[in-house]
Amino acid sequence: MEDPKSSAAPSLRSRCFQAIRTHFSALGADAVLSIPTSLIVDLLPHLTVCQLHEVQPALNLRGVSTHSGWIRILQDLGGHCNPLDFDTEEKAKHEVMRNLFTLVFYSFKNHYVLKNSTNLKNNSFLWAAAKYIQYFLVIPSLHGPLQTLTSDQRPLLSLLEGHIKTVGVSPSWSLSRSNIQTVLYIFHRLLDHGSATQLVLHTECPSTLAWLLRGRGPQSMNVELKSLLRSSCPPSAHHSPAPNDQRDHVTPCKRARLDSEEPEGSTFTVDPQVLCRTLGPGSAPSAGPCPWGRITSLDLRYCGSGSFKVLNSALPTFFCLRSLTLHSSTLFREVDVLDLAAALKKLSDSSCSSLSDLSLSILPCTRLMTTLLDAFPRLTSLYLEVQRVLWGPRFIPDRPPSVVSSSSAELSLEKLTVKLTEDQTDLRSIMSLLRRCPRLTSLHLAGLRPTGSTQSQLLTTLSESNCQLRVLHFEDIKLCDCLPEILNLLRSCKLEELRLSDCRLLEKCSNQGERLLQLVAALKMVHSLHKLSLAQNRLAKNIYILAELFSGPTPSSVKHLDISSNFVLPSDLLEFAKRLRAHPPTHGLVLDLRKNPADRDPDKWTRAVQELQPVSLLLDEGWKSTNMMVDHVSNM
Repeated sequence: MEDPKSSAAPSLRSRCFQAIRTHFSALGADAVLSIPTSLIVDLLPHLTVCQLHEVQPALNLRGVSTHSGWIRILQDLGGHCNPLDFDTEEKAKHEVMRNLFTLVFYSFKNHYVLKNSTNLKNNSFLWAAAKYIQYFLVIPSLHGPLQTLTSDQRPLLSLLEGHIKTVGVSPSWSLSRSNIQTVLYIFHRLLDHGSATQLVLHTECPSTLAWLLRGRGPQSMNVELKSLLRSSCPPSAHHSPAPNDQRDHVTPCKRARLDSEEPEGSTFTVDPQVLCRTLGPGSAPSAGPCPWGRITSLDLRYCGSGSFKVLNSALPTFFCLRSLTLHSSTLFREVDVLDLAAALKKLSDSSCSSLSDLSLSILPCTRLMTTLLDAFPRLTSLYLEVQRVLWGPRFIPDRPPSVVSSSSAELSLEKLTVKLTEDQTDLRSIMSLLRRCPRLTSLHLAGLRPTGSTQSQLLTTLSESNCQLRVLHFEDIKLCDCLPEILNLLRSCKLEELRLSDCRLLEKCSNQGERLLQLVAALKMVHSLHKLSLAQNRLAKNIYILAELFSGPTPSSVKHLDISSNFVLPSDLLEFAKRLRAHPPTHGLVLDLRKNPADRDPDKWTRAVQELQPVSLLLDEGWKSTNMMVDHVSNM
């Protein structure tokens, strides 16, 4: 691996670094660590994953970080890598291990893995990576690698049990007679014997969901759920009814076995208890029942009616569930969402419930938002994507909603995200909801096309009812006529993060500079504000005014300023840079310049960047003017 800054002919230093990498084992880590620290820092981007892992502890004791080496590997793995996303050594290392473990374990082809196959195709790398990863993806169609976890790689499975927090199931779901026992056994080891409490399903498979939930979440399984599990299990799989004294009195965690022995003559089983004795490390039957672990976070990436049926049957006693995410590439049926609300209402009626976070996409209408919150008013975080049905007959339930709406009851909501794809949205319902959420600290609204009320009234509602707001993000909402209300909101709330993305702040304004100056003056008075984004607002030549944020006796405390996608020309950026140099921030500033037409005058853009580098950390990946039409359309 050559130094990225080298020419076509490698320098002597680069050749030496390559030799150290190639003969690292023969040299030994101690010999490599004996070279001067300045050379070691330059060597790090040339080392392999295993070599970096080996020298890191000793280098850390000497005060040397291996961050540059891990970032270089990330760049080789996936191309572009933003160092700010992995700004510490441990973050970068965890990301490398997470990516490479799955690639190496399942023998996926990747240019980096192929180039470093000698160092990666061994158990020592998998063992090293297993200590850092917290997510394990089960791909049932790749039976060979999974089979090794029950044979020669059995110690690796034991290691994963102690570190994996989240178990994922791939979209390429395939449970056949040949691999069903292996796959279910691995689930059992990670979810029951291990420390995993989070489950992510990338596939629609109600029978698998039913098998995974039984005993690990619901306090008991009702007759409907048991029937579904029994009738929809994989072909030739056998289930036996639970003994009468265990059917309705099981605890949500570490419970006794659910199923009895398999019927005589069965060739295989899906009972985790039997699987553990069959495929496990020789546990004797007298060792007692296996534990049953809790599932606290459930994420269904493709949730259809079958999954809704299983989930809605389980929810009323799913007391240990804290986070629920349901997603589909198509609209949810309204009847399924109403049944979900009914199940949530039953769960809410129990004082044992732990649910706090709910995420749903895609809902067919906004009014279901209130229905869900009324069903479970103790939710503290809600994420919704709504898309109006524009074609075909709209479903009308044949029964009234099972949850009665209460328009005045106070809600516990602290974080709300609503993304809309509608031609019109009745803001009155959203404003009514906001008035019921005095504890709201984070709000993200996207795609509002108001009817019934205006954006100004929405902002006034926030100022009056949601003074605890700390994070506010408006996206694709026209706010060019709302400057007085924005200024009032800034005075009313102690915002820490403000993002006004694609809000047409200066649209149809006769004096754009004066309007932006008023906004800047108000922002400077919000001393709690640390992150500000004005992306996609066509600030263009007015961008220099933002330098005033850091001028005067009371400069802004903003540490992250996003002015990406604002059609900032090189001459505009140069003017901004000169003014910022005149009044540099008193603290570190991250400045996002991405998606601006730097190639209109590359030399002037480079000069502007050089002016900015001493006073800020820049995010600038370049932009082609041929792509500016995309930016123009997004801001129309």
